Formats: sequence, structure tokens, C-alpha cells
Amino acid sequence: MKILILIGKRIVYALLLLLAVIVLNFTLLQLAPGDIVQTIAGQMGGMNEDLMLQLRQEYHLDKSIPQQLVLYVGKVARGDLGYSHFFNQPVFDLIMGRVGPTILLVLTALALSVLVGTLLGVWSSQRMYSPGSHLITGLTLVGWSMPVFWLGILLLIAFAWVFPVFPVSGMATVGLESGFAGRAADVARHMVLPVLTLAFIYIAQYTLLARSVMIEVLGTDYIRTAKAKGLPHKAIIWKHALRNAILPVVTMAGLQMGYLFSGAIMVETVFSWPGLGQLAFESILRRDTPTILGILFFSTFMVIAANLLTDFAYRLLDPRIRAQER
Repeated sequence: MKILILIGKRIVYALLLLLAVIVLNFTLLQLAPGDIVQTIAGQMGGMNEDLMLQLRQEYHLDKSIPQQLVLYVGKVARGDLGYSHFFNQPVFDLIMGRVGPTILLVLTALALSVLVGTLLGVWSSQRMYSPGSHLITGLTLVGWSMPVFWLGILLLIAFAWVFPVFPVSGMATVGLESGFAGRAADVARHMVLPVLTLAFIYIAQYTLLARSVMIEVLGTDYIRTAKAKGLPHKAIIWKHALRNAILPVVTMAGLQMGYLFSGAIMVETVFSWPGLGQLAFESILRRDTPTILGILFFSTFMVIAANLLTDFAYRLLDPRIRAQER
């Protein structure tokens, strides 16, 4: 019963946070300069006053901002994210058609950064004063301070001009006819550069975090007791020390989902990856307000869901939390 009450509270807090983000995003976009009807008129090469008035009524621009906000929140609660005037289709269908590539890119980059960063941090923590540890620390500091779009442009130049090994744009080869295995391999080749670009910075962060936490854990009393009992070194590292050191890494992985989505916007733009990031970039250029609001809403929902899952995963990994709740 306590677990159910806890889950219910978390869901209520998540819904309130989602509502606050919807209100903030809608208000900021409404206060931004420009007019969606004028944008549509410019794309059509002109428009008479009657049609402009009809469009203003259709988009509820003839009402005040609070009234527009109430109408928009009501539509979102019914699952209606609006209609894209530029792409000429419902925003929900538009997002569903682009969310797959973004989730594939983000989750692959997250898994790669957590795995590689944790392994490098564990290795470096056991050899703190070795040249290899100093090299890893230096590279991680460089990677942490490197802008993601700048790294993407460097990889784009390197592998489009100097070493043309991997594809540098798109998600799949146009006109490729092969089976499932061939298409999967082709998508994997297209993913190499975007995933490396997005994961490189976070590999640096997870390496530094895992290294510092492992150094702290290896100096605790229970690790010294395990060594005194004669347990194998690998068992001490991977079974006892890493189990406690991985908890902050899991926490950071959940909290960084928002940064991954924002980084995906720049990565997808650089590599022409057909996901939500490129859709957001195109929508901003065309002032497609319903699509922008829909992307912001969906991204917020994904980040909140990831944080909830991280919270529950933390309770599964750390028995002390479960014991305290009991």
C-alpha cells in the first residue's frame, strides 16, 4: 500500500509539473514577436482579409492569451496537439512519425555513454596515478568542455572529406533494397557519427563521476573488510564496490535525459537525422507554433517519464531505501 501511495504521489507531481511546463511554453511562444497568420500569408504569397480573419478564428487568435491557454490545455488533455499549417497534418501524427529515430539515437547514445564512461571510471579509479589514468582524465575534461555541434561539424568534415568511411547524413541509404539484416546494418552505419557526437560529452561526465565515486567507495570500511577476508580483487570491484558506485551514475542518467534531447536537436540538424530535433528546427524557421508546442510537450513528457523510471530503478538498486520505506 505504501508503494502504491508513493507511485500515486509521483504521478500527481509529474502531472502538475507537466501542466506548469505547458503553461510556460505556451505563454513564452505567445509573447514572442511575429504572427502565425502573417507567416501563413507569406508562404501563400498573399491573403485577403476575410481569409486572414477566418484563420485567426480557427487558431483562436481573436481571443485573449488566457482564453487561448485554457482552450489549448483542454485540447492537450483530450490528446489533441493541434494541426501543423506547414506540414499540413495533425501534430500528434507528425511527432509519432519522427519520434522513433530520436528515441533510437538518444537511447543508444545514453547506453553507450553510461557503459563506456563507467568502465573507464572504474579502470581509472584503480590506477589513480598511472599515465593512463591521467590521459583519461585529460580527455574527459576536454570532452566535457567541447560543444556538441562543434564536435559534430568536425566529425562531419573528417568523415565526409578526409576519411569517407561512414555516411554523414540521413538515417538510411535511399533506394537500398535488402532484407531486415541489411537495412539494420545500413541504419547502424548511419548512426555511428550522430551517436558518437551525442555520447562523447556524456562519456566524459560519466567517467569523471564513476571515477570519483569508485575512489570514495574503495576507501570505505566494508571494502577494507572484504580485502581482509581475502576475497578476489575482481569480486570486490565488480560485486561490492561497483554496486554502490553505480547509484549516482543511474541518477545522473535519468536527470540528463533533458540535456540529451536538447543535444539531439543540434546533432540531428548537423547530420540531417530525421527525428524530432530536425522537426523542431524546421518548425522554428517556419514559425509553426502548434508543432513547436507539441514537440516541447512530448519532450517534457519523455523527460518526466525518464525521471520517474530512474526514481523507481534507484529503489530497486538500493535496498537501504526499501528498508527505510518499510
